[in-house]
Amino acid sequence: MLCGRCCVTEPPTKLALRLDIFIEILPRTPVNCLLPSCRLPLVSADTVVLVPYDEAWPVLFDQERARIERALGSWAEGIEHVGSTAVAGLAAKPILDIMVGVGSLRDAKQYIQPLEQLGYECRGEAGVPGRLFFRKGDPRSHHLHVTESGSEFWKRHLSFRNYLRAYPQTAREYALLKHHLADRFRTDRTAYTEAKTAFISEVVRRATEDKRN
Repeated sequence: MLCGRCCVTEPPTKLALRLDIFIEILPRTPVNCLLPSCRLPLVSADTVVLVPYDEAWPVLFDQERARIERALGSWAEGIEHVGSTAVAGLAAKPILDIMVGVGSLRDAKQYIQPLEQLGYECRGEAGVPGRLFFRKGDPRSHHLHVTESGSEFWKRHLSFRNYLRAYPQTAREYALLKHHLADRFRTDRTAYTEAKTAFISEVVRRATEDKRN
């Protein structure tokens, strides 16, 4: 039986992605119905664990955004909830992804100490040029990305989030892909993240086309 709270079957649309381009077709059992219920924080740093969407996540984001606003003041030009926990109904790792837009990363030293006082640990670029990466919690509960407002990093993350919010069928396909990859790369977070790249890039491409049309 389908779970009415978390699972909605929708007819395919012309914008729906062909998931079989990325993985073999999986059973149509809704992903959220396969996973245990939980809230933040629960996972170790290296284990990939997906949980059903939790309505507490946007509330937790709002609370954390208020703390960041107080800590950074006018330096924070925008604070966005990104990643899978920002898309209603989408299974995710129980770690909030938060993106902070600033005027320039040349002033990075000014951002680090206030965020460290909130419990964040600065990890530098962490392999991604154009952002400062912070993490919080043990077990991990928050990822924070500081980037320049309007940067490619900023636009890419917002485009992906907004497209999944606008097209639930694509969000469902992404959930199926993540479930498949979490089973395959349970103890390899880096491989799990890299394996999602092709799907994410295709969604961002389609989001860009939507804006042009």
